[in-house]
Amino acid sequence: MGVALPLKRMVIGLNGDKVKVAVVDDHRITRSFFETTVRSAEGYELAASFAFAEEAMEYCRKHSVDLLILDVLMQSGIDGLTAAEQIKKEKPQLKIILVTSTAESKWLQQARDIGAEAFWYKDYAVSPLIEVMNRVAAGERVFPDETAQVRIGNALKWELTDRELDVLRELTVCATNEEIAENLQISVNTVKTHIRHLLEKTGFSDRLELAINASKRSIVVSDRERIRGE
Repeated sequence: MGVALPLKRMVIGLNGDKVKVAVVDDHRITRSFFETTVRSAEGYELAASFAFAEEAMEYCRKHSVDLLILDVLMQSGIDGLTAAEQIKKEKPQLKIILVTSTAESKWLQQARDIGAEAFWYKDYAVSPLIEVMNRVAAGERVFPDETAQVRIGNALKWELTDRELDVLRELTVCATNEEIAENLQISVNTVKTHIRHLLEKTGFSDRLELAINASKRSIVVSDRERIRGE
């Protein structure tokens, strides 16, 4: 095991100064937590704070930013994954930590694919945010070993197959069996089979109860829900 670098060596900005950080979250309390974390951390400087991803995108185009802490799911406007992908195209050197309070598993791979440096679960994180910031500033990519495991009814999320999760995402936006079949390119009978297995595993009485609980616990989030503000 190598010797850990001193904090001041670890957190150095592109210009040799403090790491300039911008934070984006549309929930005021969470945004305040990010602001406080950055302000209290040695070697970092809070450059800007935004409630909307579009504001951050415009700011990053015009100003020097080393690190962006960006929420994935927004109530309106561009979502965090879409914004991060665009920012990476324009400023690939800017480091991005994508954060979320949901347990959606698809976003981990999507974050990797667009070139984000880290992914952090607000409610299920193993490591504190400042540790992730330090590792990213030191040049690491930091992703959880696995997605957040939460309970839905009688089942843990890992007990649901990938295809069952696909069907569950469709159920949370009230898609019919026919719509699910078309969207996932499977037969209606296969959709019915997956829904039956979901109900058996979770113990819920019907698809509506299943969908409501999956949505309430943020077990999955459909792409239509994620990008609805665009």
